[in-house]
Amino acid sequence: MAIITFDIPAFRLAFPAFADTGKYPGPTLQGYWDAACCYVSPADYGWLHGDCRRRALNLMTAHLTQLSTMAASGQPTGVGQSATVGAVSVSMVPPPAKSGFQYWLASTPYGMQLWALLNVKGAGGLYVGGLPEKTAFRKVGGIF
Repeated sequence: MAIITFDIPAFRLAFPAFADTGKYPGPTLQGYWDAACCYVSPADYGWLHGDCRRRALNLMTAHLTQLSTMAASGQPTGVGQSATVGAVSVSMVPPPAKSGFQYWLASTPYGMQLWALLNVKGAGGLYVGGLPEKTAFRKVGGIF
């Protein structure tokens, strides 16, 4: 089973927001890639494979990098509902999400793209084990 490795020049080309080598040095991006591998496996197998798995890993890396950048600049990571300038008051509202993971992914554009990719690739579900006729409405040989 092949393992997908991080290609920093290709990542910078695909995500120009992180092209600045001074602000986003290679070892820093590699650290975010390593963290992304905790969420999305780099092992190239299953329904999410090849370029799609590489894209998912790159999107997770971009998501984690963007979250870190937002946190470092003091920028809130939720969806704003209201803001007041005098005496500084900010109110956040969560986006419509079914889980905390979806809410977390919705906090950056890269996470939302990853969410969409995972939904498309995982739409049919996965069946493991059992007889082949349990995956269809007919038995083996075409008999109902």
